[in-house]
Amino acid sequence: MRIVIALGGNALLERHDKPDAAIQQKHVRRAAESLASLAADHQLIVCHGNGPQVGLLARESRTDPELSMPYPLDVLGAQTQGMIGYWLAQELANAGVTKPVVAVVTQTVVDAYDAAFAAPGKFIGAGYSDEQAEELAVRYGWTMKVDGDRWRQVVPSPEPVRIVELETIRTLVDGDVVVVCGGGGGAPVMVDGAGHRTGVGAVVDKDLTAAHLALALGADRLLVLTDVPAIVRGYGTSQAEPIREIDADTLAGLAFPAGSMGPKADACVRFARASGRSAAVGALTDAAEVLAGRAGTTITVAVPEHKAAVG
Repeated sequence: MRIVIALGGNALLERHDKPDAAIQQKHVRRAAESLASLAADHQLIVCHGNGPQVGLLARESRTDPELSMPYPLDVLGAQTQGMIGYWLAQELANAGVTKPVVAVVTQTVVDAYDAAFAAPGKFIGAGYSDEQAEELAVRYGWTMKVDGDRWRQVVPSPEPVRIVELETIRTLVDGDVVVVCGGGGGAPVMVDGAGHRTGVGAVVDKDLTAAHLALALGADRLLVLTDVPAIVRGYGTSQAEPIREIDADTLAGLAFPAGSMGPKADACVRFARASGRSAAVGALTDAAEVLAGRAGTTITVAVPEHKAAVG
């Protein structure tokens, strides 16, 4: 099968971890070991998160005395794609993947009129005090919002419209190359009437980019692999229970946190509805079992009532 895999940000750096290279490489190694068995039997396209890494680079860029202005978000996103793609390609080979593995720095086209630009809501980077947040807003023009007991920068998160490198990715996958692409949702760019591309200060959701790629490449499955074993109904309540299988329409009617499970569920719903094929959410360490439907949450296409009645 042709499978698009979206690796959650915690596959690379957990919340309590220091952002040291050695720690991140350890997590990448674990991810690669989990995916290696799938690569032997299937065509793989791997997307990954980059939130912690972009936050780290943004902080370093902001505090660098040699810079008059911090590096733009699209540039930082491209930098993390190179770094994480390098690690994944290396560790997949170390885990026994004999196919070629190529990391593609990906540009994701977004719409200049996307409503997200008028209402930034994607948290990035570190937390700040009231005084620090006010200073950063004035100095750099950042939009700041409260996240818990701290202030954090928020940026637009527009929808992915198309992937600039799609045909290159398709050619590689058709040649049975494992492709790492769409990291962090891809570096967001706008295209003007003359076809010129310009980077944008935004973050495209990685799960939605993975769903977009899965549909564009005719994938048989979309797997969203993260640090939880399944989608949970009633999360955080005494009635919480894991969902083993659910149809896309029912899942679309459930509410999930926008910053965590929400985009993952949305991506799976989009893929299942548009392709007529299943998607799944589950733990990275259970990748093969999630694909087989023996672990995680499988999202299926709703069966029309008239067909169900005939059946």
